Amino acid sequence: MEKIKAMITAIWGALMSFFGILAIPVILLVCCNVIDYVTGLVASKYRNEQLDSYKGIKGIAKKICMWLLVAVGAIVDALLSYASSAVGISLPFTFLIACVVAIWLVCNELLSILENINDIGVALPPFLQPVVENLKSKVEDKTVEEREDK
Repeated sequence: MEKIKAMITAIWGALMSFFGILAIPVILLVCCNVIDYVTGLVASKYRNEQLDSYKGIKGIAKKICMWLLVAVGAIVDALLSYASSAVGISLPFTFLIACVVAIWLVCNELLSILENINDIGVALPPFLQPVVENLKSKVEDKTVEEREDK
């Protein structure tokens, strides 16, 4: 049992070290993906939709593509880091673009989870959806501002 704990701790530590600041948004994204998928399956019954393996595979592919978007963000970050170091500029951040992409995707997933829960028939607190929508728009606004400043 101790060896298993040590192995899990080592793997967890290696992942956290590798992903750095991106670890928490990626973990949240994966958790939200799973929750959204499960609540979507449950909500389909309440929407009078039939479970369909094609729709299920399409949903899983969509979640994997979300992870690929974060990977694209990480690649852009690596290119920015490489280009800036080539000209002698040291960037004070790592995985900035990937974090913004992951946070935006988490907000989308949270909105989808809220819709699924609402379709199941659970009353949502009136402040919750506007808070998530506001967070998403803040992320979008911040990225637009950064683009316009350049």
